[in-house]
Amino acid sequence: MVGIRSYGGYVPRFRLNKMIIFGSMGWLNPANIMNAQGEKAVANFDEDAVTMASAAARDCSTGIDRSEVGGVYFATTTASYRERLCANLISGSLATSESVRTADFTGGLKAGTTALIAALDAAAAGSANNVIVTAADCRLGKMGSVQEFMFGDGAGAVMVGTDDVIAEYKGSFSTGHDFVDHMRGADTKYDRQWEERWIRDVGFGQFIPEAINGLCEKLGMAPGDFSKIIYPCYYGGARKAINKKMGFEAENVQDTMQAQIGDTGTAQSLLMFSRALEDAQPGDKLLLVSYGSGCDALAFEVTDAIKKFKPKMGVSGSLARRADLDNYLKYLVWRGMVPAELGLRSEEQRWTRWTLMWRSHKAILGLTGSKCTGCGEPQFPPQRICVNPKCGAVDESEPIVLSEKGGKIFSFTSDMLAATINPPSMYGVVNFNGGGRYVFDFTDCTIDDLAVGGPVEFSFRVKHRDDQHDITNYFWKAVPVVAEGA
Repeated sequence: MVGIRSYGGYVPRFRLNKMIIFGSMGWLNPANIMNAQGEKAVANFDEDAVTMASAAARDCSTGIDRSEVGGVYFATTTASYRERLCANLISGSLATSESVRTADFTGGLKAGTTALIAALDAAAAGSANNVIVTAADCRLGKMGSVQEFMFGDGAGAVMVGTDDVIAEYKGSFSTGHDFVDHMRGADTKYDRQWEERWIRDVGFGQFIPEAINGLCEKLGMAPGDFSKIIYPCYYGGARKAINKKMGFEAENVQDTMQAQIGDTGTAQSLLMFSRALEDAQPGDKLLLVSYGSGCDALAFEVTDAIKKFKPKMGVSGSLARRADLDNYLKYLVWRGMVPAELGLRSEEQRWTRWTLMWRSHKAILGLTGSKCTGCGEPQFPPQRICVNPKCGAVDESEPIVLSEKGGKIFSFTSDMLAATINPPSMYGVVNFNGGGRYVFDFTDCTIDDLAVGGPVEFSFRVKHRDDQHDITNYFWKAVPVVAEGA
């Protein structure tokens, strides 16, 4: 049986009320008041498509031996690199074996489901198993544009395999259209779109029904046979028209979460799919559709195995962990949309030494340390000589992945003099649970969230951006674990 073995999702902690955007930019186009309902998820200053996809993939692979992972597929239109495989960065953050299949999928918003179909085909052919498919986007619209109101940041992930399948794959149908409703050129930062009526009526209104009907004809099914229908479309009127045209009952159509997150591009279908699986019951038939330069339509049937599956966080958990971003200018600075003066310290040239990066890539990407096989002492970074003064063994160690162990704050400080676009810079020493310690930056928190002895978890983040050379470097940061209701 081929299908979905696991699922996960990630929504950034910060949410920006759209009325704050309208309060700043509504003078430019007062009609945008119609788009200013709800809020949008905003990636933190140290997050991007790679880090969000990593978070969703980690959520998806909770409780699964990483040595079983046979591939990592990453879909996005906002990759940090054009010529560096971002799937390798995500695979590295998961500390998988390096004997895995990795691939990036891009160029259109349906890339997430295209990657999913590729993984399903590989599993069916027996050429790859337990493939993690993760998708994320961090798209930008110009200040005051419709896109700025409608876009949000987030990531979704599923694992495709042949064992312990919670949703069996039944088939797919795809279309490809050079229909230019949204586009970004090779050197363009902001999304451009054509007339909204064109997008609604010809794009969503024709292509999504075309894909659904094609799938149903292929599988000998009817649209009404599905318990849950999952498709992206942030135009409320267009969704109602599609539901009426296809005969869908409103309660069977999965919420887009537009009012809580916004449209997340390549991640949208997988994010909605992950949310639908949280509530799915054995026997449910799920219809998953993507949109962008055509459509992919996939059919699944939920199995009894879903009763035993318990996600670590899931989309619902991410939605619950939110904080207000009440400053529109901070959002603009974080996304590099307006310049900010960070002082002379920000002008220091920090070279990226790729040979050093390669020698330490498992420690940097996977937070992999070493554990002495003689006395059992864990240490990070990995060492040839055991740090235990009572041991001192040489070259007697094994790798140990520390990213999932969490830790406790040993010391911390708040630094207003550091060059950062999110002052103050907070960092300190963290003791790993089980032994070992290291200096980490703290993120997704305020100084009030930090306390000596407080628990933390680790998150794969952007460590440093070298804008001059267009290099993004990644490492791990510590996130305080705040008790619910605190």
